[in-house]
Amino acid sequence: MFWKFDLHSSSHIDTLLEREDVTLKELMDEEDVLQECKAQNRKLIEFLLKAECLEDLVSFIIEEPPQDMDEKIRYKYPNISCELLTSDVSQMNDRLGEDESLLLKLYSFLLNESPLNPLLASFFSKVLSILISRKPEQIVDFLKKKRDFVDLIIKHIGTSAIMDLLLRLLTCIEPPQPRQDVLNWLNEERIIQRLVEIVHPSQEEDRHSNASQSLCEIVRLSRDQMLQVQNSTEPDPLLATLEKQEIIEQLLSNIFHKEKNESAIVSAIQILLTLLETRRPTFEGHIEICPPGMGHSACSVNKSVLEAIRGRLGSFHELLLEPPKKSVMKTTWGILDPPVGNTRLNVIRLISSLLQTNTSSINGDLMELNSIGVILDMFFKYTWNNFLHTQVEICIALILASPFENAENGTITDQDSAGDNLLLKHLFQKCQLIERILEAWDTNEKKQAEGGRRHGYMGHLTRIANCIVHSTDKGPNSLLVQQLIKDLPDEVRERWETFCTSSLGETNKRNTVDLVTTCHIHSSSDDEIDFKDTGFSQDSSLQQMQQMTSNFIDQFGFNDEKFADQDDIGNVSFDRVSDINFTLNTNESGNIALFEACCKERIQQFDDGGSDEEDIWEEKHIAFTPESQRRSSSGSTDSEESTDSEEEDGTKQDLFESSSANTEDKMEVDLNEPPTWSANFDVPMETTHGAPLDSVGSDVWSTEEPMPTKETGWASFSEFTSSLSTKESLRSNSPVEMETSTEPMDPLTPGAAALVTQPEGECSEPVCSQQIEETRPGLGSD
Repeated sequence: MFWKFDLHSSSHIDTLLEREDVTLKELMDEEDVLQECKAQNRKLIEFLLKAECLEDLVSFIIEEPPQDMDEKIRYKYPNISCELLTSDVSQMNDRLGEDESLLLKLYSFLLNESPLNPLLASFFSKVLSILISRKPEQIVDFLKKKRDFVDLIIKHIGTSAIMDLLLRLLTCIEPPQPRQDVLNWLNEERIIQRLVEIVHPSQEEDRHSNASQSLCEIVRLSRDQMLQVQNSTEPDPLLATLEKQEIIEQLLSNIFHKEKNESAIVSAIQILLTLLETRRPTFEGHIEICPPGMGHSACSVNKSVLEAIRGRLGSFHELLLEPPKKSVMKTTWGILDPPVGNTRLNVIRLISSLLQTNTSSINGDLMELNSIGVILDMFFKYTWNNFLHTQVEICIALILASPFENAENGTITDQDSAGDNLLLKHLFQKCQLIERILEAWDTNEKKQAEGGRRHGYMGHLTRIANCIVHSTDKGPNSLLVQQLIKDLPDEVRERWETFCTSSLGETNKRNTVDLVTTCHIHSSSDDEIDFKDTGFSQDSSLQQMQQMTSNFIDQFGFNDEKFADQDDIGNVSFDRVSDINFTLNTNESGNIALFEACCKERIQQFDDGGSDEEDIWEEKHIAFTPESQRRSSSGSTDSEESTDSEEEDGTKQDLFESSSANTEDKMEVDLNEPPTWSANFDVPMETTHGAPLDSVGSDVWSTEEPMPTKETGWASFSEFTSSLSTKESLRSNSPVEMETSTEPMDPLTPGAAALVTQPEGECSEPVCSQQIEETRPGLGSD
């Protein structure tokens, strides 16, 4: 409807654009300028496409705002200008991509001195990125003409937005051939070598981080592209350059400078870790990353990278022993002198990646350097460093699960009796992994027994022990692991076997306990309720549950009646109670006796004065004498005008149900006379017993044939009349005058109606006295 009839109010921008002297800032001050631009407002687009407007928009992005402006609004116009230029309007993209003067003005931002304004740099990068994606050929040709583009990118690589621009240049160009041209162009400009040179201790930390991240992303993007385009004839030139051995050696020589710079070391290790992403399954729990159909060569590590790293394994080992100096760190549980540090943590990550390649020469060098023993010492020394514990656990799991590689021909085969795995032997024999696990476990138990805190590595130690047990039972090195455990000293072997069956087994059992029960929860109608083992009687339990269910909505939570339709409200509570089923065993004699006792307690025998032959349930005609009763609107007490509420509710419901069951009963109400009402009864009213009704503002209906008073057990209307006359005297003080028909009439005569005049707001209804119920013993509300 809104769009059909064009009911939307016109934007204030249209009103401004009708002025001839409207300025760009006035339009940018409007709140809905961006929405109107994205909605392709014709007048607004035409205004923004003016040469002076586009030039001003670019100027807002590349020029520093005045320093004297309020900081809250200082970057308002640059931000709006960036959003307008990147709103992806085709006309605006065409004008920017084709107008070389605007491109030169935009490009001039890179000519500023470092460091660049990071916010303006993000605006510049965003605008140029969308131009690269929408107009790739024009923008790439423009950038190629600028001889200093790569130099300026390297100059400002410390600004994150410029690094993003470089990556956008690699990712935003989708056609294969233009993308390959960009890669060749950047490779010719030696972008890889220049980024590697930045990872040097003499450079700033921001430049280290961004250069490393750029190289890592180049590697990942290149490999992803190789996986997607498998039929590509040309390899990725940037990845090929980075994987050259001389480039890796240059990177490593930069970080192993006389001065140990943690930022440079960590940045270089990040690059190596990216190059070592083998994308192959390693040990149990790891996921296959290499997609199906790809050969091993596409997912393997370049041998030149491994050779370059192998030449520097000694230097990495020295970093584990003597990391860059760090100040003493105070923690909540003690003092770390020295702390683990980011350098050693990344060196251990590098060792785990090298173990994942499962190269025999590298494994041999690590064994000779005892690097595994050093990181195992760090595992137990730094009790609360879970980053360290995780990496050590991965290293041990890789050694246990890696297949044996033949050093002669380089083939990888499963371990057998003839095979040998020197690194695995080194782990069990020289590093004494089993002994250290048992010693650490006993130390932790003693500490906890004394009230101390559980060691932080115990979870990882449990996983390492389970990995050993798993490797003993099955795996590529199961035979060798069994032999190594068998070769342990008798005392150690017995302790290990006892540990596996007792402490480790109990820990595993405790760790596998479900925090939440997993048993299937059945509805109450599916299963029988067994009360024998609960200590509660079946009858009392059922009664309490039924009572709780019926009152649950009134006591807790929201009532659905608040949200239901009016027609459905009456059945809400009954439907809920009816949904509850209890399966009872009716064959038990105790239940039968309990049911009979309940019936006797709930249903009383009628004392009808000795008339045994008379059926007390036989329907009888009840006749009423013509009487009138007035009710005072004020001045009367509650005891004079009210009866027992429980008896009234029960008897009213019985009367209404009995009268509604007879389909021949009819009541006609004249809606045209609000103050009065008339009733027409075509069929005599029959009821099983008299029921007390509220007599507020109503007539007392009677019949011409009085009820025989000689029969016992029935009402005495003389007492009823006297009580009415007593109440009638109390109406003399009522300020509202009421007229009640006192002439006797036959209410059973067709067409007869009783007109009762009553004040507005009160209602009238047929009533009978409560004494009828009281004179018939046994006919109560039950």
